[in-house]
Amino acid sequence: MGTLIGHVAPGFGFFIFGLWHLFNHIKLHALHPNSYTSSPWFPTSRIKYLELYFIMLLSSMSISMELFIGPDRHQPLDPDGTIPSNHLHNFEHSNISLTFFTYALFSIILDKLAPPAQYGLTNLLGAVAFGQQLLIFHLHSADHMGVEGQYHWLLQIAIFVSLATTLLGIHYPKSFLNSFVRSVSIMFQGVWLMVMGFMLWTPSLIPKGCFMNLEEGHRVVRCHGEEALERAKSLVNIQFSWYVVGTIVFAVTLYLVMIKLYSEKVGLYQSLPKLVLQDEENEEDHIDDVEAQKKGNSNKIGEAKSFLQIGKPYAPMDMER
Repeated sequence: MGTLIGHVAPGFGFFIFGLWHLFNHIKLHALHPNSYTSSPWFPTSRIKYLELYFIMLLSSMSISMELFIGPDRHQPLDPDGTIPSNHLHNFEHSNISLTFFTYALFSIILDKLAPPAQYGLTNLLGAVAFGQQLLIFHLHSADHMGVEGQYHWLLQIAIFVSLATTLLGIHYPKSFLNSFVRSVSIMFQGVWLMVMGFMLWTPSLIPKGCFMNLEEGHRVVRCHGEEALERAKSLVNIQFSWYVVGTIVFAVTLYLVMIKLYSEKVGLYQSLPKLVLQDEENEEDHIDDVEAQKKGNSNKIGEAKSFLQIGKPYAPMDMER
């Protein structure tokens, strides 16, 4: 992190995984509203652990970028083996990625071994990852007083929601609303990280009265005076409110569309057996009607024959007269 791409890339990853979870939770709830049970991750049809493999891959790439690719000497340590001050944030960010890598790895192991506490332990690992993320950003070595600090402080709200809903998921696995909020919070983390990347490292988007300053090897937004700083922080708060509203509108709209779509499919599948039974009943009624009609026709023919037979003895008598 510490750059535009360093925030946009992981932010896009959080956004995709949050959207993936939101889509699957809504679909699962729409198809099984009465027997819905949450899932910490979702398998795919061809590669079961694709989601977890992606988390491991992205986490590995993040660690490599922070510790080996990003630094000028392609390693984060000083010649004497100590961690320099300008690389403290690299180690902090890599610890977040390491925790998510651990979560994905042990989620695969738990699924293969299938112990009795598999669901609870998987959620616990996810909660540890979010807890580590929250702790690192709260105790971040980067500036907490400026505009960047305001962005990070608001990011902690979304991380806390992800942490709390993940812990609640252990005790309430059948709560769709808890899973819905968790997915939205993960997705919003991604949105806000991408916003941070663009707003803090695009010179044309820096608030009026502020500027970019190079400090300890990375650029930081500074402001001319207290008034300009407070104005910039207020603008950050306004942005946060806009993106919260936009994200929840998108999530609820997606829910309504998917519920309507999958509910119609479920209704169609459930009505097919009824239609088949109805057709069978109609066919049986039709057969019964045909048989009754045949019986009725045979009775009429029999009755006609009986009239003819009754009339036959009297015909000669009339003729003789």
